[in-house]
Amino acid sequence: MKLTPREIEKLDLHNAGFLAQKRLARGLRLNYTEAVALIATQILEFVRDGDKTVAELMDIGKQLLGRRQVLPAVPHLLDTVQVEGTFPDGTKLITIHDAISSEEGNLELALRCSFLPVPSSEKFTRTEDDVHPGEIICRSGDITLNPYRRAAVLKVINTGDRPVQIGSHYHFIEVNPSLVFDRKKAYGMRLNIPAGTATRFEPGENKSVKLVSIGGKRVIRGGNAIVDGPVDDAKWEEVLEALSARGFGNNEEENARIHEMSYPKTDFSEGITGENLDFTAVISREAYANIYGPTTGDKIRLGDTNLYAEIERDFAVYGDECVFGGGKVIRDGMGQACGYPPDGALDTVITNAVIIDYSGIFKADIGIKDGLIVSLGKAGNPDIMDGVFSNMIIGVNTEVIAGEGKIITAGAIDCHVHFICPQLAYEAIASGITTLVGGGTGPAEGTRATTCTPAPSHMKLMLQSTDDLPLNFGFTGKGNSSTPDELHEIIKAGAMGLKLHEDWGTTPAAIDNCLAVAEQHDVQVNIHTDTLNESGFVENTIAAFKGRTIHAYHSEGAGGGHAPDIIRVCGVKNVLPSSTNPTRPFTSNTIDEHLDMLMVCHHLDKNIPEDVKFADSRIRAETIAAEDILHDMGAISIISSDSQAMGRIGEVIARTWQTAHKMKSQRGSIDPNGSNNDNLRIKRYVAKYTINPAIANGISQYVGSVEVGKLADLVLWKPSFFGAKPEMIIKGGVIAWANMGDPNASIPTPEPYLFRFWIAVVCMSLSFSFDIVVFLDIVLMRPMFGAFGKAGSTNSIAFVAADNGIKNLYGLQKSVRAVNNVRKLTKLDMKLNDALPNITVDPETYMVTADGEVLTCDAATTVPLSKNYFLF
Repeated sequence: MKLTPREIEKLDLHNAGFLAQKRLARGLRLNYTEAVALIATQILEFVRDGDKTVAELMDIGKQLLGRRQVLPAVPHLLDTVQVEGTFPDGTKLITIHDAISSEEGNLELALRCSFLPVPSSEKFTRTEDDVHPGEIICRSGDITLNPYRRAAVLKVINTGDRPVQIGSHYHFIEVNPSLVFDRKKAYGMRLNIPAGTATRFEPGENKSVKLVSIGGKRVIRGGNAIVDGPVDDAKWEEVLEALSARGFGNNEEENARIHEMSYPKTDFSEGITGENLDFTAVISREAYANIYGPTTGDKIRLGDTNLYAEIERDFAVYGDECVFGGGKVIRDGMGQACGYPPDGALDTVITNAVIIDYSGIFKADIGIKDGLIVSLGKAGNPDIMDGVFSNMIIGVNTEVIAGEGKIITAGAIDCHVHFICPQLAYEAIASGITTLVGGGTGPAEGTRATTCTPAPSHMKLMLQSTDDLPLNFGFTGKGNSSTPDELHEIIKAGAMGLKLHEDWGTTPAAIDNCLAVAEQHDVQVNIHTDTLNESGFVENTIAAFKGRTIHAYHSEGAGGGHAPDIIRVCGVKNVLPSSTNPTRPFTSNTIDEHLDMLMVCHHLDKNIPEDVKFADSRIRAETIAAEDILHDMGAISIISSDSQAMGRIGEVIARTWQTAHKMKSQRGSIDPNGSNNDNLRIKRYVAKYTINPAIANGISQYVGSVEVGKLADLVLWKPSFFGAKPEMIIKGGVIAWANMGDPNASIPTPEPYLFRFWIAVVCMSLSFSFDIVVFLDIVLMRPMFGAFGKAGSTNSIAFVAADNGIKNLYGLQKSVRAVNNVRKLTKLDMKLNDALPNITVDPETYMVTADGEVLTCDAATTVPLSKNYFLF
């Protein structure tokens, strides 16, 4: 067959498209993924027919599906579909704009050549749904650009025979010689228009333009090198001489005056922006948000949830935003500074991003240097811009990631990972997780049930086998021992902490010994308590802690722990409680799926009555419902996965936001100040999978938040896909994963648009055998930036208890860092999740109370971040 990689990928696209056709044929309204797949697949089939032009197919693509045939959110999610196919005259790009633009689609065209029945349009039931994923709600009013700066209005004539277009930050004195105007008044000035836009002068056109003084140090570089230095009126004659010598059009205007209120309006040629409309440029807040993203006071809907984040602060200087692109701001001598060596400029800047972090919801440029976040604020060129942070200079050595209209969060931390298979790393990073903490050795029975890496040889294996992966890793040793020597040995071998699990015997003696060893090494102990109540009840286990810090896994109990009241630990000060995600949130199907899940994970036998009773005792609707509310109160501090062992690693983030959405629906606002945004709830929930697991495991000085000095582990989201599918994963300042289209295409966006390995993860193909599924095979095995094969380890960290030469001993490429500041932690150190209610559980009815209040809520029948986005 001699198939090329692009042909194989389009076969995957075809499979998805045909699946979408089958669902359409049986009357299902399609989600985003299905709609894209169907449209792209059908267009490629029309291309194969060979009798239609690109223009004709662009029109046909808009006819295939209507609003009636897709879920209500899809028209807001799906704007453009692009695909490339082989026409009789070669490969060409087809772009379908406004792909869902009519009420009814042409189902005969949509199902053409599928040999599937064409359903009646009546099968597609219309439902009223006002969900607009990622919508921006702008505050009313306008924004004044470049306020309180010297400004001028000049007449400009294009004497040339071709059009001239001038960008906002191009030094106006340096523009095309064929533009004739008063260049003296333009000295040190630029256009007073929105940053990154332009003004066009057609041949012979005569128009007036508003100019504004450049900011910063007022140094002109680049352009035609007429000035090439600081703006200095004393040097005007030299500048004029250069203009004349090089034939630049110049026409000094007479009777130009500094603006004063007493002068007639018709005489004004100079003034101050913001004081007079003649010199002032304004932009509506809606238009501003469309270009640069929302600003202070505007709100963003997170995905298709009911959560709205309001921008609390914007570091932008209005009118001096940094925007990359043709004719835009970040160009030589404009937004990009000259004369700053690599050491003095950023490696990478993310521009105009909305940052959602436990520390705040704000908009800023993000400066990255040597893999670290070095600053959050205003980036750019201090020679021409006001407010540029001294360590956020954009130079010729700076890369740009456009954050306009995007959301940035810290890379998620999953601190309850069973390392059952290496492929879970793909699912983790694709969902926005950048740090994995847990234990295991592969699909052994011990690892299927517990997060323990038991032997020193196992620890070496796991640190070496994950060394090339672009993720941070930390492995926990088995802590179930009543004697200390073995625990010291596994810590010495590279464990970052210890795990107590009931399947190995979490007795008071083992608990006491494990915590005593942890105290000596300043490491965390993660505990899965005794569901059987074999050695005692929950109060006996709490007593065994003796006030020492401990991290309680799945503290509700469905995942394991004292039946029925392990949830009481959520009110104990020295316990850091967490949840695993199968019970997040409580839904109508939660209970039914759990029994079989539990039997498999814990190697139980359905033919043994006691095993079945053991499993049944852990699954209680009442405590799962209470778990929702305790999260909303901030009484449970962390959400993690329990990957492949009663948990889903790729859904840590989505299920966190599903829980927040459900709680807002059922409990309303939690802000005591009564604000009309969801900022407090959003910051509380994002902390559960970022900063709090970092603090609990002693790694918060390196990861866990979007803060200066931390590793640049960042997740870039489109607001409409927030919580479901990221746009890009940045690992240690390097793009590790990204949505990327057909590698053979003329541009990066044609279908199949996949979440691909990028730069830092090429080396991952060396770590696994070639029996990976076809999708991963074609993405992994195609050569791509092979010179960067070690970047995954270079930009990541292996966390250990103490750096005892582990890096050299095991030959690791990753940085090796020791955890710290663990043993003195209490619940009060958990950011925005430090509530300590007095919790009781009725042993017969399982009714849960917190400070005397009954905690109960209904099971959700639907959740966001689900059917709109995922194919299966």
